[in-house]
Amino acid sequence: MHGSEHIRGILTMLLAVALFSVMDAQLKLLAAHYPPLQVSFLRGATSIPFVLLPILLRGRLARLKPVNVRLHLLRGALSVLMLGSFVFAVRESSLARTYSIFMCAPLVVAAMSAPFLGEKVSRAQWAAIGVGLAGVLLMLRPEGGDWISVGSIAAVVAALCYSLAVITLRVLSRTDATESMVFSFTFLLAIGAGLLSIPGWTPVDPSHWRLLVGVGVFGALGQHFITEAFRNAPASVVTPFEYTALVWGVLLDLVVWHVLPGAVTLVGGAIVIGAGIYLISREAAQRSPGDGESLP
Repeated sequence: MHGSEHIRGILTMLLAVALFSVMDAQLKLLAAHYPPLQVSFLRGATSIPFVLLPILLRGRLARLKPVNVRLHLLRGALSVLMLGSFVFAVRESSLARTYSIFMCAPLVVAAMSAPFLGEKVSRAQWAAIGVGLAGVLLMLRPEGGDWISVGSIAAVVAALCYSLAVITLRVLSRTDATESMVFSFTFLLAIGAGLLSIPGWTPVDPSHWRLLVGVGVFGALGQHFITEAFRNAPASVVTPFEYTALVWGVLLDLVVWHVLPGAVTLVGGAIVIGAGIYLISREAAQRSPGDGESLP
């Protein structure tokens, strides 16, 4: 039975990554017309109806009430900075390059879990973290005499904010319901990014309604399938397949923008992915057979 559940989990993870990648491509298209914070607001605002609908249909509205309000607010602030930086990164750089740098997030989460969560990180895991971050530095190195691109720096900021958001999520999961965490993340993203985008607001072109609906639908579907992936299989089984985002990044860059990643991006991305998969497999090996992995 576990075998079929694992396969189902892997397939739903692959589908979730594909959906999120298409959504990111739509965000990149919107970023060509609107400031990053406004795009972040549009991402949050278009997702709220799709987040609320299943909660209402299941009669779980009461589960939206937050318990740890301060941590929700901190995670909301991180969501604004994270998505604003990510949108800026994909506007200034290719999807593949942004993904390659952003994929260092699991390494950063592992490093932060020691001081923030008191989790034990072995020497081998620290070595993997160091190797993975070296891959990021390789991609950040100046090329052709030019200084590091602002797009690459924005991708690093996004990865750091995402990692901190994951740490807060682990703490929040001890007290708050999943529905509360998902809704507050989306709602606070829309409110925070919306307020900050007012000074530079650009009127929304009605012809972009397909992109806006697409962002909401693909984001909601991606969230649904990634939740199903972790429900059907352990994190150590499905998480490595998140790295297929780089494949989608390369394909979307080629099809939509007619660009291909350079050798440095591919090599650096391979180093980051290799280190991440090692960390995941190492963590899985440390778990005893009786330890379960599931979402709350």
